[in-house]
Amino acid sequence: MPFYTTDIPDLLIFEPMVFEDSRGYFFESYNENVFKKQGIDLRFVQDNQSSSYYGVVRGLHYQLNPHSQSKLFRVLYGNVLDVAVDLRRGSPTFGKYFSVELSADNKKQLFLPPGFAHGFAVLSKKAEVSYKCDRFYNKEFEAGIRFDDPSFEIDWKIPADKILVSEKDLNLPSFADCKNNFTFQ
Repeated sequence: MPFYTTDIPDLLIFEPMVFEDSRGYFFESYNENVFKKQGIDLRFVQDNQSSSYYGVVRGLHYQLNPHSQSKLFRVLYGNVLDVAVDLRRGSPTFGKYFSVELSADNKKQLFLPPGFAHGFAVLSKKAEVSYKCDRFYNKEFEAGIRFDDPSFEIDWKIPADKILVSEKDLNLPSFADCKNNFTFQ
């Protein structure tokens, strides 16, 4: 199977089989049957894409229940450090983060079930990312945590003076003060 577990329960790396030859390459970035065999039985309803430049940090974002989202995140161009934080109360890894470098070259993808805050930092000159969601975005249930919350100690792999963050993300609360209605099952 093209899935690899992480140190955090239910957070998976998906590494598709890539077929390369002199013409280029081909791979299935998503196949419902492959995901069902892994026990991931959901229907994606929204695809999002963004483009960012070196030093941009987006996140840490999530949707609260009952509009929480599963996401399948990948990089179309460039490379990013992708970060997921476990917000599920009762989880053995509650409050812990996982990071992985995703790139257009390695074609790895991160699958995040509901209950995770998500963010990424652009490590290349430019990056384009795409991710699938199993629920529609709902502004009333949008939430987040500051990317630089000291309780996580995330190394975003970018010098502090080069980090670019939106005003909205700079105003997100700390982990201690964030909205959270997730439980581990």
